[in-house]
Amino acid sequence: MQVHLSSLGCRLNEAELQNWAQSFQRIGYSLSNQVDKANLIVFNTCAVTAEAARKSRQMIRKYHRINPNARMVVTGCYASLEPQELEKIMGVDLVIDNHDKEALVDKVQEVLAVPVMPEFATEPGEAALFSRNRDRAFMKIQDGCRYRCTYCIVTVARGEERSRSLDELIDEVNQLHKDGVQEIVLAGVHVGGYGSDINSSLYQLVESILTQTQIPRIRFASVEPWDLGEGFFELFKNPRLMPHMHLPIQSGADSVLKRMSRRCRTSAFAELVNDARRYVPSFNVTTDVIVGFPGETEEEFQQTLDFVETQPFGHMHIFSYSDREGTKAVRLPNKIEKETKKLRSRQLHQLATKIKQQQLEAQLGTTASVLWESSSQMLDNGMQRFFGYTPNYHKVFVDLEPGYAIERAVLETELIAVSKDNQLVGKISAEQLSHYPPSVHKPKQEPILITQL
Repeated sequence: MQVHLSSLGCRLNEAELQNWAQSFQRIGYSLSNQVDKANLIVFNTCAVTAEAARKSRQMIRKYHRINPNARMVVTGCYASLEPQELEKIMGVDLVIDNHDKEALVDKVQEVLAVPVMPEFATEPGEAALFSRNRDRAFMKIQDGCRYRCTYCIVTVARGEERSRSLDELIDEVNQLHKDGVQEIVLAGVHVGGYGSDINSSLYQLVESILTQTQIPRIRFASVEPWDLGEGFFELFKNPRLMPHMHLPIQSGADSVLKRMSRRCRTSAFAELVNDARRYVPSFNVTTDVIVGFPGETEEEFQQTLDFVETQPFGHMHIFSYSDREGTKAVRLPNKIEKETKKLRSRQLHQLATKIKQQQLEAQLGTTASVLWESSSQMLDNGMQRFFGYTPNYHKVFVDLEPGYAIERAVLETELIAVSKDNQLVGKISAEQLSHYPPSVHKPKQEPILITQL
């Protein structure tokens, strides 16, 4: 039996795929990146925007067209919010609510009665890592959120906060490291709220990982800025904690943040970023911004532009606001016209591109420990292009003669240029490359398809 696992949306969805992959392998399934070869398709949907919900429906129909004989299981935020709509779509055999995700594999066996090989048919302790994530693993540390930002449908879809135990997470980190993973990313709906239900905290979790594991590199998925208490950035004195955080600001106007029910104002956010850079000067902050929130005036949008210009963001995810039924923002007056949102989005993208280029140019002439990814690209000139990330999460590529096997290696890389599409260009010394000759190159596993917005 072959299972195809696919996801749309956030890093948490991706982390959940990893957990299911391991569970499916334990009961005898093999993983396939080819939809048309799979006996079972599991799709983890997204509903963060109306467009994400539309894409989720689109992907389901596409999978059924490609492989109408496969059984299809649909879960995730859109599946939790609109289960009846999904059940009407041709090809959907089972819809699983977010609250039942932990038991997804058991439910698949119970409801669909799909045959599997006996458990002993798989290797003991066999890892189910996607080949694209052999270098980096997304770990689900918690689910749910106790806050209710007025625009957010995800907190409705995911429910109350539920944290995994420290012991369970430490065991998982050690197993991932044993399997060859170089870097973990701590993911969740409300990462900063980790431990609120088990008398722990994100700080305590990170301390435990640093003291009880040897994993070389640790990162965070999105963290709400108000969750980082005094002294949190002291943790980054340890070089195993990568100097980057994604801290969503959502607007540069305090009046808009208030209507969003955000718990952080621009002055506090700016101080937080300054605090991070006091500990690590090269600390990179990336963020999210929503344009066209109900009632956003020209003055408020200008405040956002002015604020963004003062913050050296390494990257910005920019979203145009869209109504989501079930959120408080749906009932807010003074909705912004579509053309105005497009104009504001375009202006903010232009500013974000300029700031990102400045941040990348500031890296030139330095050397960074780059974790090279397990996927590569063959160029028309016969060279092989590898991609990786610096510790502060700037994307970098290097072009090498064919055959080098630098996947999953952490190599000191000189940053020598910025490409036209705003990526760093790297250079690896011949001495380092001599340790990764073509003769030791191992065949790649087929990657699992993960579609992201």
